[in-house]
Amino acid sequence: MEKEAKLFKYQRPEFEGVKKSLLMCNSDLMRVHLQVVKSGGENNLHTHGGMDGLWFVLKGRVRFYGEGDKVIGEFGQHEGVFVPRNVAYWFESASDEPLEILQCEAID
Repeated sequence: MEKEAKLFKYQRPEFEGVKKSLLMCNSDLMRVHLQVVKSGGENNLHTHGGMDGLWFVLKGRVRFYGEGDKVIGEFGQHEGVFVPRNVAYWFESASDEPLEILQCEAID
């Protein structure tokens, strides 16, 4: 494993389809993605058994749901949610503009 700082820069990509996930950086303990969602999201209820996750909105709005489609919360720019491992969730874009959301996962 490299033991030096890793630099990265984000620029929203042009792409076909409704969703694009970009790996920004990763290590053996952490993974950081940036997702751009034109519509929809991660529409299936799921959990991550070995990862705690942080979701942080850069642009747009997102709505997170838990079991039984219970709304966890709706978040705009510079807001987010922490989802501990084994907590079921799904999310969808909640605005007309594309959602840009940072996903940070700590791996157990």
